[in-house]
Amino acid sequence: MSSRRSPWLTLTAILVYGFLYLPIVVLIVFAFNSSRQNVVFEGIVNRDPCGPFYWFCRVFQNRDALDATENTLIIALTSTLIATVIGTMAALALQRHNFKLKLFSETSLYIPIVIPEIVMGIGILVLFNALFKFLNTTFDLAPAQRLGLGLGTVIISHVAFSVPFVALTVRTRLHSFDRSVEEAAADLGANEWTTFRRVTFPLILPGVLAGAMLAFTLSLDDFIITFFTNGPGSTTLPIYVYGLLRRTVTPEVNALSTMWILVVLVALLASNRVQRRTQ
Repeated sequence: MSSRRSPWLTLTAILVYGFLYLPIVVLIVFAFNSSRQNVVFEGIVNRDPCGPFYWFCRVFQNRDALDATENTLIIALTSTLIATVIGTMAALALQRHNFKLKLFSETSLYIPIVIPEIVMGIGILVLFNALFKFLNTTFDLAPAQRLGLGLGTVIISHVAFSVPFVALTVRTRLHSFDRSVEEAAADLGANEWTTFRRVTFPLILPGVLAGAMLAFTLSLDDFIITFFTNGPGSTTLPIYVYGLLRRTVTPEVNALSTMWILVVLVALLASNRVQRRTQ
């Protein structure tokens, strides 16, 4: 068999990678555009005091953008932590135990993944509205104390669609797990908690980290469900950028997106490095 690479294979790879990453490269280049109109590249901006990083400085001076970024990170980190714990527990339960509703539980994990996000967003919104109306009426809460949409509802919504991704990812790792290692730990006198902490968890940690990273990235860029469940003071970065796009599109949007790409890239590199150390 010849070891020469097919020119068609090389061309296909170039086209695929170009299609995936060329828009990102263009976005980053236009973050340094001197024109305020985000349509034609007119050269590198060079305005004091930030020089070519003028639009990045504008982002750091924009209070609304910083608040949206802070909300996005709070929601993503909190929902990822909760979803990772619940998803890992669900994966362990489904993989190792038999119970009456196991088939229903396994099937229900795929529902948030398969159904359109807009359907799930509307369903969660209706649920929250009905729940808050019932609680506000039952306890006769004052207007200032009434429950409503906000940061908490967005976090709960993100947990709801993130748990299945974590559970399925961790369960894939558990398929190749050797239970004899746990039995050996039990024979040496370790209790269930010690066995899980010292044996089971380190071995499934790459799968847990992969699920957590998936939940984190899904939360960062979610727009539809967040759009239906956010309230005053809980605007996230995707919703903020959407609001900007409805008005004049300036390179400030590109600068903000470039910074966000760097955040996600750093998170991915850190996750991969931790996974390599645990393997």
